[in-house]
Amino acid sequence: MSDDLSPEAEPEERAGEGWYVDTRCTNCDVARQLAPDMIREQDGRAEVFRQPQTEAEQRQLYAAAFACHTRSIRHPAHHLTPDVDPFPLALDDTVHHCGHNSRHTAGANAYLLRRPTGSTMMIDTPRWSAELADRYEGLGPVTDVLLTHRDHAAHGRRYADRFGARLWIHEGDLDAAPDADHLIRGTDPVEIGAGVTAYPLPGHTRGSVLYLADGMYCFSGDSFYWSRTTADLEVAASVTWYSITELAASLARTAPRLRFEWVLPGHGDRKRLPAEEMTRRLAHLTARTRTLQPQPIDFTAVRW
Repeated sequence: MSDDLSPEAEPEERAGEGWYVDTRCTNCDVARQLAPDMIREQDGRAEVFRQPQTEAEQRQLYAAAFACHTRSIRHPAHHLTPDVDPFPLALDDTVHHCGHNSRHTAGANAYLLRRPTGSTMMIDTPRWSAELADRYEGLGPVTDVLLTHRDHAAHGRRYADRFGARLWIHEGDLDAAPDADHLIRGTDPVEIGAGVTAYPLPGHTRGSVLYLADGMYCFSGDSFYWSRTTADLEVAASVTWYSITELAASLARTAPRLRFEWVLPGHGDRKRLPAEEMTRRLAHLTARTRTLQPQPIDFTAVRW
């Protein structure tokens, strides 16, 4: 069973109404990523502004409900049973969204990366559940659990042990996963496996890492993300625990080495663009980040 499904206070049901967002919402943006035409941000939290009109839209609401780490996406008559759970949700033939985001990782997204050998890698961690582990393993044996940084490490050891997989983290965030099997050290790239490379990117945390796969997929952790507000790549400058100056230096060092089409962050939206367009936007992001100054932590300032 999960260790994430017992919120402190169960909200009162709203009989006779459709889908809604209850008061436990933390404005993590996950639901809006999955159902952007029906859920929007309003007064610092998510809000269902339109009910689903098609079966496809109903499935989007279920996806949002299963991903929400506070279980705040609700319907008085529709229960979250396994038969309507869409996760792991294919983003393409290679990457699946794990869903079932964990309150122990502030609702971060996690992913499964399928390899040509038939195995998979897990990038960051969903909430822990033995049943979910079985479901994820159905895509292929999981050989590695890759942690992008300390904030997303909560269930890493548990999933790695369940899968018989290797657990990876950067030495800068080792205290968040002291029993990791493999350490990434320094700032040089490290090959994790065929087609998969870790690029240390200190900034958001001291031990932040992004993982690049197949010249196609960039699992960026919380280092940068796609913003629907600005329609561009952004850094979460107002939620940088270690150093925005170091993040600028990391991007300047690393960005010229990266080529990818998909940006797949822990927080913030996903996006696919032609590689040349991503390269251009990443170069502009690097230049913009160089101008940023340290500021107090402010979650409300993030431009989703």
